[in-house]
This record gives sequence, C-alpha cells and structure tokens, in this order.
Amino acid sequence: MNRVKAEKFRERIGDIYVGAALTLMIDVGFRTGLWDAAAEGPATSAELAERAGLEERYVREWLGAVTSGGIMEFDDVTGTYLLPVEHAVSLAGNGAPNRAVNAGLLTYLGKHVDAVATAFREGGGVPYSAFRPEFTALMDQRFRREYDEMLIDGYIRVVPGLEERLTDGIKACDVGCGTGHNLNLMAAAYPASTFTGYDIAADAIEAARSEAAEMALQNVRFEVKDCTKISEDGGFDLVTTFDAVHDQADPQAALDAIGRCLAPGGVYLMIDIDASSELRNNLDNPLAPYLYTVSTMHCMTVSLAEGGAGLGTVWGRELALEMLAKTGLVDVQILQSSNPTNCIYVCRKGREPSL
Repeated sequence: MNRVKAEKFRERIGDIYVGAALTLMIDVGFRTGLWDAAAEGPATSAELAERAGLEERYVREWLGAVTSGGIMEFDDVTGTYLLPVEHAVSLAGNGAPNRAVNAGLLTYLGKHVDAVATAFREGGGVPYSAFRPEFTALMDQRFRREYDEMLIDGYIRVVPGLEERLTDGIKACDVGCGTGHNLNLMAAAYPASTFTGYDIAADAIEAARSEAAEMALQNVRFEVKDCTKISEDGGFDLVTTFDAVHDQADPQAALDAIGRCLAPGGVYLMIDIDASSELRNNLDNPLAPYLYTVSTMHCMTVSLAEGGAGLGTVWGRELALEMLAKTGLVDVQILQSSNPTNCIYVCRKGREPSL
C-alpha cells in the first residue's frame, strides 16, 4: 500500500464531508433568508439575526460553520461577519446566478438514502410517488430563476427561425411540463401561438393552471397525461422537454410519442444533460459526481421502480442520438445552453417513426 496516497485520500474524504456539511448550512441559509440578510452588509450575529427575524443562538452557530468554511468572513476587531459580494452573487437574490437553491435538492434526496439502499439489495427502485410533492416544488424553485432570465434568449432564440414561427402563430407542446412555468412564459411571450402542457402529476398541473390564470393567459392549457399516451398525431409544430426524458420508465416510448405528435417540418427541443454516455469521457467533468449521485438517488431509481429502463441522468449524447434517430427525428443539432449541466438537442421531423 502506498501510505502517502492513502493519507492524501483520507484528507480528501475529510474535505468531502466538510463540503456535505456546508451543503446543509447553505440550504438552511436559503430557507431562512440568511443569505439575503447577510448580503445587506457587515453585521454581528445579533444584528444578522434581527435582520432575518431569527433566533440569535442558531444564527451564531450557523455563522461558525459558514465562516470557518470560507463562505463568510469575520472581523475580530468589530465582531462583525461579512458575506463578500463575490460570494453573495452565488448565494443571495432572485436571479439565475443564485446557487443556494441547489442545496435543497441534495438535503431532500438525503431523506431517501435508506430506501435507495434497500433497492441496491433487493432490486426495483423508489417510486416517483415517494418523492412527491416536495420534488416537484424543488425543481420548480431550482429552475424558475434560470428560465425567467434565459428561456427566450438562451433557448428559443438560439434556434434559427423558431421565434419567427412562434410570433406568427404555431401549436406547441411541453411534455413533462411540471408546474408549467416555462410554458406559461412562452404563452405570454408569443400570444399568437397556442400551448399545451402534459404531466403525470395532478398537483403540478393544478399549479400550472393557477399560474396561467394569474397571468391571464388564454392561449395555454394543461392536462394530466402520461407522455407515452400522447395521441395528437402530427398535431404540434413545436415540442419541448426540459430534463424530462432521462427519468422516464420507458424513455424510447416517450420519444416515439413526441415524434408522432410533431407535424412534418416540426421542431423538437430536448433540453437535457450535457454529458457522454461513456464514463471514461466524463471523468474530467467536475459536475459528473453530482450528476451520477442525483441519478442514483432519483432519476434512475424512479424508472426502475416501474420496471423501466433506468436510463439515468447521465444517459449522454451518444445514446440520446441513437434513441432520437429511432423516432424519425432527423437533422439533430446539439447546442450549448446557458446552464453548464444542460445542452439543447434541436431535432426536426423527417421520415415516419420506425415501428
């Protein structure tokens, strides 16, 4: 045994656990408003607690964690804590750069470790229903900020001619729409087009309908439906999915249904994980451990729970292209998105889907 290598790895294990501990503290700071309060400027623990309307003793202990962890700074002379503006960009505010919201996904998935470990031993998986409704709310909270800022400029407008078609008026559909926020944004931006959203979660669809009503949208509708059961053959000029394919029980059937419901010349935008299907090609990707973990803890297991393919989060470009080709979707282009974890597959309807 190389003892130097063993010691270095022991140190790395410690760093991993410290990062995990700080993830909990980042989530607590997000949930309690401490990051936004800290972003207002230097404060003692009592002053910060007062700003956020919290108990000082808890705030003081939290400050101990995030300060020793290098997230905040402490002035021993004044007794004040400071969240540097360079750090606040990633932890405070309502904009897309705020990454504090991501911590909540990991702390939530931690609740399912025992059930997933059981699936390791006995097979099967943890059903999607076990993650509901919290998971839907977390996904909405996590992605809403990004798409508020980037959906039109960073996704729609990167596809040549797509915005012009939406402006003139087409029929569009979002499959696995969740709470429907993206579809409502598109419906508001392109009133001449009509939009339909499908999702299997009834409470998510209800949230989508409520938001559409609040926005006074008349050109969007939502329906509870399994995406493999879409029956509008050739009915849509545009179909979108946002991270909705890789955790399907039968992802090929879902893609086949999307291919069938596209009109000739229609466009399918599949926003999904930007990775390779081969582990060896992902080893230099700094986000790979996160992606494989989320896959193990959610995306793969919810599929396996239904006897599905268990495609997983990191299904990758190579496999995605193979599966898209089977549906009759051709001329596939892969474009970069504003989110480093995702890319945009731009697919056009060609021949009839294979049987």
